[in-house]
Order: sequence, then C-alpha cells, then structure tokens
Amino acid sequence: MFVDRVVLHVAAGDGGHGCSSIHREKFKPLGGPDGGNGGSGGDVVLVVDPGVTTLIDYHFHPHQKAGSGRPGQGSNKHGAKADDLLLPVPNGTVVRSPGGEVLADLVGTGVRYVVAQGGRGGRGNAALASTRRKAPGFAELGEPGQTADVVLELKTVADVALVGFPSAGKSSLISVLSAAKPKIADYPFTTLVPNLGVVTAGDVVFTVADVPGLIPGASQGKGLGLEFLRHVERCKILVHVVDLATQEPGRDPLSDIDAIEEELAAYGGLADRPRLVVLNKVDVAQDMADLVHNAVAERGLPVYETSVATHQGVQQLTYALAEAVRAARAAEPPPEATRIVLRPRAVDDSGFTVREEGGGYVVRGERVERWVRQTNFDNDEAVGYLADRLARVGVEDALRKAGAEAGAEVTIGDWTFDWEPATEETFQGTRRGEDPRFAAASSRQSADERLAEKKARRVPGEYDEDDEE
Repeated sequence: MFVDRVVLHVAAGDGGHGCSSIHREKFKPLGGPDGGNGGSGGDVVLVVDPGVTTLIDYHFHPHQKAGSGRPGQGSNKHGAKADDLLLPVPNGTVVRSPGGEVLADLVGTGVRYVVAQGGRGGRGNAALASTRRKAPGFAELGEPGQTADVVLELKTVADVALVGFPSAGKSSLISVLSAAKPKIADYPFTTLVPNLGVVTAGDVVFTVADVPGLIPGASQGKGLGLEFLRHVERCKILVHVVDLATQEPGRDPLSDIDAIEEELAAYGGLADRPRLVVLNKVDVAQDMADLVHNAVAERGLPVYETSVATHQGVQQLTYALAEAVRAARAAEPPPEATRIVLRPRAVDDSGFTVREEGGGYVVRGERVERWVRQTNFDNDEAVGYLADRLARVGVEDALRKAGAEAGAEVTIGDWTFDWEPATEETFQGTRRGEDPRFAAASSRQSADERLAEKKARRVPGEYDEDDEE
C-alpha cells in the first residue's frame, strides 16, 4: 500500500518538575536547599530516511508522542532528559500546516525538522536559591511540551518523469530502462502509485519516475490527477510517452501531447522543464511513427522512437536522457552554505506586550507566559517569586501605563487573576512556602492562628493534648 499524504498529530514531552528539598544530615543544622532540576521533555523530529519510501506507518499510527522528562530529586539529583522521538520520512516530504502553509520541505538524507519542541524542566530550589531566598520552599513546574497537527505530503524526488495517458507503456519503458519491476497489464490505470527506477548511462546515474496515467481534467482532480501531478513537481526532465497503437476514438499522438501539456500548464510550475517525446510501440505502428515524427520535431521537441518489446531505440533514449540530466544538473545554481541568521532583539523591546481586551488586560510574551506555566499557584512563596520577576521586567509599570487599576483582571497565558500593584516591601523569609506579603490578602489561616483560635474556644479545665509538654 502506497500512502503519500497523511495528517499527523504530534505531542512533545513535558518537562519534569523541579524538586523542593532541604539537606538534612547529622551535625549539619543548616544543610541548605538541595532540590534538583527536572529533565527536559523530548522533541518530535522528522528525519529523512532513504530506506523509507511511503508514509504508510503514519497512516495507521497518526498520533505520535515523545517521552517526558523525569522530575528532580533531593541531594541535587537532576531528572533525566527524555529522548527525542525521531520519525523517519521519505525523501521529498513536504510538511504543511492544516491551513496549507508550507512549514518545511525535507529533501536530502538526514535532513531534520522539529515539529514539536519538548518542554523545559523546572528548576529545583537549589537553583532558585539567592541571597534573598537562601532556602526557597518551592520549585518550578515542568513546562508542557508543544502539540501540533501537521500534514505530510510526499513529492517524489527523481530526475526524469514519464508522463502520458494510461496504457501508453510508461511502466514497460521504466522496466527496460532500469531494474524496476512495476505492475504491467493490458488495462488502464494499472499503475496507481509512482514507481522509481535507477538508470546508469556511462558516468551518469539518474532516477526515473513512472507517474500514473493522466487524463484530461487531471489538474482539477479528475482521475486522481492532483495526486499524480504532485510527483512531477521535483523532476528535472519531462518525457511524453506517446502510444502509437491506441485504438480509442478521438485520440492521436499529437492530440495526446497537447492534452497532457494543457494539464501540466493548468497545474502550474512546470513550464520551464525540458521536454522529450518518446513514440512508443513502433514495432506495431511504424507507419504512424513516420507520420508524426516530423510534426513533433517541428515543435522543437526531441523525438525518440522506441519499442519495449524489441528494445528498439531504448539505448539511444537512455543516453539522450543522461545528457539531458547532465545539462539540467549543470544549469542548477551551486548549493549555498547554510546561513546562520541572527535576529538581535531591538533595544526598546521589552519581550512582552500589554493590551486592553474585553474589560481586562492581556499580557503576551514568550518569557512571561513560560514563567506563569512553571509557577505552582498553590504555593504563596512561588507566587511571590513570580510577582517579583514580573515587576523586575516591567510588567507592573506597563500595566499602570495601560490604565490598569487595583482589582483589574489580568490574563497571562492560561491564567487570569485580579491585579494588585506590588508594594515596595521586599521578600522576608519566614516559613517555607509562605510569603508574608500575601498574609493580608489571603483568607487562609496560618498554623499559629488556628492554634490560638482553638485555645480561645476551649472550655476552662478541659483536657487538651496541646497542653502537654
């Protein structure tokens, strides 16, 4: 089964969570934080593999997911990074978005394209320690991996394409030009998938593609024409294979050439390709070959007469194709070295934007959105750390300039919260996982407050285990 178009659903691996841990050891009362970082998630990568010729694997398994990174552990043990998921694809695979935008054109053995990037691992509290936070009571969460839906299309990579009506003898011709063994039968559309053959002529080695038969209206999709024409795009030479012995009414060699040319022109992008004409089956229609040979030559097209049954003219055609391929390769511009493009950030680029939308404010930016994704909002100290980072890069000032007031809804990434302007008060470490700046705004009681409230409700003389020493 030949599959040349699939929709692939990919998901990269999530990053592992960082670890919040304190070193505890005898005779070391202040061991300090020792939580390790989480490992990064694996990427989903498409890799051109010369041993793969079809997309059938992804037709039956369209969902592909990379592994996630391992979480960090105490004693400064970092989580393991997940392996990348390598998906082999045929040479000539085009990667498109669901909307049709070309994302990558994979031509050449070993060419790689990252479809979805794995999430970063969260930092442990050992990496978050600073002079202000000597023993952080929190760690960063692992970043979720990217997800994507892409369309993979295979466009055959060959030097020569054999085009023509069904049953013109294209499959038979490629079987004598090369060692390819396509299906050959005496009915139309015997060839349903492109066949590739490798031909050697002197010191020139080139590939020939047998494209399934085309009919009028193929450029509009008639007879699966669009599926077939896609495989002609990359070929350097187009060869019209003309059936001299056709018995269909209304058809003759010249009209067949005209009909195929109309479909190629309607498809577009093939006008600059050199053409050759092969008058096939001369062993049973030599008189017809004599009639049309000069008429085709007058159009400026090289003409060759062949017979697959007797091998007449096959060797001459082989060397003519080799010379045409040699000339086409020489006319190609030399390959350019891969350019490294550096795009420095503008001096006045803060890395984020603030816009008023729907009665609230939306903050967008890759870095600030990543910070929010990696914050554990169940931990007050982690939330305070996020607030300090946002204020340090100017988000607070940008919100004030945009007209935000206390209590305004602010959205960053997937989180929406009520904005409270930061105060000049700096973080003062207390209990791990707590931030005293949130004490007034938080409705959650501390452990000391709960104990005092319990004692106040106690009946005098009632026994309480808290009174034990």
